[in-house]
Amino acid sequence: MPHVSSRFEGLGVGFAPYLQPPGPEVVRWTVGEPGFETPSPIVDAAIRGLEEGKTKYTRGPGSLELCNAVSEYLRIHHDIEAEADDIVVTPGAKQALLYSFLITTMPGDEAILLSPSWASYEPMLEFIGAVPVHVNVKMDSFHPDLEAIREAVTEKTKMILINSPCNPTGAVFTPEEIREIVDIAVENDLWIVSDEIYGRMVWVDWPHVSPSTIPGGKERTIVVNGWSKSWAMTGMRVGFLTGPSEAMRAAVKSQANSASHIPTFMMDAAKVALECEDSVQEFNSEYRKRRNLMTKGLSSIPGIRVPEPEGAFYVFADVTGTGMTDIEFADGALEAGVQLIPASLITGGEGFVRISYAVDEEDIMEGLRRLKSWLLQE
Repeated sequence: MPHVSSRFEGLGVGFAPYLQPPGPEVVRWTVGEPGFETPSPIVDAAIRGLEEGKTKYTRGPGSLELCNAVSEYLRIHHDIEAEADDIVVTPGAKQALLYSFLITTMPGDEAILLSPSWASYEPMLEFIGAVPVHVNVKMDSFHPDLEAIREAVTEKTKMILINSPCNPTGAVFTPEEIREIVDIAVENDLWIVSDEIYGRMVWVDWPHVSPSTIPGGKERTIVVNGWSKSWAMTGMRVGFLTGPSEAMRAAVKSQANSASHIPTFMMDAAKVALECEDSVQEFNSEYRKRRNLMTKGLSSIPGIRVPEPEGAFYVFADVTGTGMTDIEFADGALEAGVQLIPASLITGGEGFVRISYAVDEEDIMEGLRRLKSWLLQE
C-alpha cells in the first residue's frame, strides 16, 4: 500500500479535539460562530440566485458587481482604498489566508505569529513549508510586545501576521501599535498579512486600524476579511483578500488553480449582505450585552481571572488560580456540562481557556451556574 505524503506528519488540527459537538445536555461555549440566524435578505438572495440559474462558471475573483461593492464597503467602514480589480473573493477567509501565505512565503521562510494566535495559522504555514516563529504578546493585556517582534526578525523572516481584533484573546491593537508594526515591516522589507475578520467587533474606545492605511503599509499589506462573523454566514463560505496589485495577480492564479471561484449564486447574496448594516449593528449590540454577562459571571468565580475582552466575541480566561491546568479545567468543565477550549492546544496559551460568548443568553447563564456549582463544591 502506498504511503501518505510526509507533509501531514505532525501537522496539528488546532482546537478540533474540543470542537466535537457534545450531547444536547451540554452547554457549548466553544465554536467561533455567531449565535444568530443569517439575515433573511441574504438567504433570499442566495435562493433567488439558484432560481435564476446562477449555477455556472463565472469570473474567478468574483463578479465585478460584488468586487465593486467590497471596494466601497472597505472605503466606508475601514478607510481602505482598494480597486475592484485588486479584490479576490474566496471560499471563506481561511482560503484567503492560505493564498496570502503562499504569496508571502516560500518553503523555509519564516513568518512571525503573535502568540497565542488562532489555531489554524501555524499548521497552515507548516503545510506549505513555511516556518512559524512565535512571539509572545504581553500576557497581562494580550497586546504586542514590539521589542520582542524586532528581536525575532532574521534574514529568513518574510512576513508578520496580525489578527486584531484577535481570536482567541479578544485584544484590539491600538493605532500606535499597528503603526509600530508597520515601521518594523518597512525597516526589514517584510510583508504583513492582516486578518481583519473581526474588524467590525470593537468594544473599546480606540478603533480597529488596518496596517494598509498606515504610511508604508499599503504596498506591503494583504488584508483578509469575509462575511462569516459579522453577518452570521459561517457555513456559506465567503471571504476575500485585497492588497498590492502584484500580490492580487498571484491570488487570482492561486484561486484559478484550486477553487475556481465561490458558488456563483452566492455572489449576489454576498453583495446584499454588505447592505445589511442594521443586522451588523443589531448583532454587535447583542454581543456587548453577552460579553458583559459572561465577564461579570466568570469574574465572580474564585480562581478565574478574566482580562477584559476588547473585541471579537471571546473571553480568554486565566484558570491557573483554580490549581488546575487548562486541560484539567476543560475536562472538568465538560463533566459539569460546559464545553470550552483549553488554550494549551496552541503555542503560548498554557493556563488559559477560550470561551465564546456568541451564544444565547440562556446558555451563558446556565453555563455559569454549572461552573459555579462544580468549582465551589471542589
